[in-house]
Amino acid sequence: MPATVWFAPWKPGPAAHLADGGDVDGGVLVSVTEFTPHRPWTAVCVSAAGLALRRTWQDVDGAVGLWLWAAPDLLRPRSGSVSVWRDEKDLTGFVTRPDHLRIMRAYRRRGVTRSATWRTERFAPDAAQEAARALLTGRTPWPRPDGARRPRR
Repeated sequence: MPATVWFAPWKPGPAAHLADGGDVDGGVLVSVTEFTPHRPWTAVCVSAAGLALRRTWQDVDGAVGLWLWAAPDLLRPRSGSVSVWRDEKDLTGFVTRPDHLRIMRAYRRRGVTRSATWRTERFAPDAAQEAARALLTGRTPWPRPDGARRPRR
């Protein structure tokens, strides 16, 4: 897995005050997503779709903020997001938006997607980005999906 992960600048959402030490009741939810296309040229289209969603970020209810990221590799490029939310309900609201669903359906069979989420009582941007980078570079293992069985030895 490539060690280079580039992050786009932080894009605040309407709940950005929570990232500035605002009144956080129960903390925030951090979500990391990764898309690895089966064919490298698909990465360009997926990145463009991600940028289009980013342009509407200030209108996404419950969004604290977002970093898009990319791991450039000629044969195995990867990209995704690190998004921060007030709670699970707000993340679910975004994931089920028609524009997000349209993109997911268009690329579902063109690559592999995985994600991880965690709650944090106090949002620290540097710590969240470093935790995401550890996942994306393989320094920290991705959590197993619910119900996944361990391989037999």
